[in-house]
Amino acid sequence: MDVFIKITQIVLAVALVLVILLQVRGGGLGGIFGQADTVFRTRRGLEKTLFQLTVVLVVIFIVLAIVSLRI
Repeated sequence: MDVFIKITQIVLAVALVLVILLQVRGGGLGGIFGQADTVFRTRRGLEKTLFQLTVVLVVIFIVLAIVSLRI
């Protein structure tokens, strides 16, 4: 059981990194130098799905981390 949880955590960590890297921020270089981003926009379509998938993966990862501490 312990090996299964650890392998699942590794797979979730890789998936989480990939999903985070796929998200587009669109801020450009202006954010590096302190330029304010004044455009407000909502997430739609694939961007919204990636955001929700990120939240789900983080919750599952945290739950598995807590479970692996208890075992």
